[in-house]
Amino acid sequence: MLLSGIFTISSLSGQDTEKSSLTKFDGTLKTKYEWAFETDHGRFSVRNSRLGLFGEISRYVCYKTQIELSSNGKFEVLDLYATIKPVRGLQFTLGQSSIPLFNSYQTSPSTMLFANRSFVVKYNTGSRDIGLLAAYSDEVSGVPVSLEMGIFNGSTINNPVWTGRASYSGRISAGGMQGFRVTAKMHTFPFSETQDYLFSAADLRFGRERLKFQAEVMNRHNRADNVNRFSSHLEGALSLPLPNGKIFKEIIPALRWDGITESPLNQGLDINRITLGLSFGFTSKPFSSLLRIDYENYFVRNQLMEFMQTEENDSDKITVELLIIF
Repeated sequence: MLLSGIFTISSLSGQDTEKSSLTKFDGTLKTKYEWAFETDHGRFSVRNSRLGLFGEISRYVCYKTQIELSSNGKFEVLDLYATIKPVRGLQFTLGQSSIPLFNSYQTSPSTMLFANRSFVVKYNTGSRDIGLLAAYSDEVSGVPVSLEMGIFNGSTINNPVWTGRASYSGRISAGGMQGFRVTAKMHTFPFSETQDYLFSAADLRFGRERLKFQAEVMNRHNRADNVNRFSSHLEGALSLPLPNGKIFKEIIPALRWDGITESPLNQGLDINRITLGLSFGFTSKPFSSLLRIDYENYFVRNQLMEFMQTEENDSDKITVELLIIF
């Protein structure tokens, strides 16, 4: 596919070298206060402060850069890639980008339905890596269909290591962001001799302008010790407009269940969580800048390593969050 793209680009050279004036700037600020009931401790934090720039240098080439000024107090470089689009529907992305294992609407702070990420996203692997991603999209009987295949360093972001064991990804999806969308995906992550992961996952989404429903299942199989980590979630949110609102233009009730386990599934999930959310939108655009209040209730049968880092990780908690998108 890469060689085909190079030959196609060569044949198109000189046909259209006019520069595009398209440049887009965006940003996200996400700051919150959390209170953990189990420890009676609270904290203020700036969870995200992202700045992004997207541009086109011609009709065949575009780029994206994105930085995180504060991810829990840490500076990070997120997106750093260029995309070549030799023919309609086909593109090649080279650089640091999201791997085709997670959906952007589950990982991006500007599109998440809750203050905290789901177990599927948070407790499996990083969402970005450095590599090459090929993607082809078309319509089949009026339904958008896309296929993505990628090869990456397998060392997550900002870490261009030399490696003899690359990471591979693949995803196929059918449907768009309006109506039904279904995907199936896999990802290999040979991080070390004791962490040699194979991911398999599928998800279903239904979206309208003011309604979102999302469900996902993922299994992480460690080929080094044959241990499986299974996680899943169901979530939905409804935007109710407030026509006469002065400060707030909408109210958004939301509900999520997610669970995770490293025990056999017939023994039940190790940790379950119910999240109740209520948000108040500042603009007429649904699911945009808002004030969010979430309550999380945990049900713990067996502890997992990541939850043991602090007592607050699996404590029932309430979060008040301010999300600004610009």
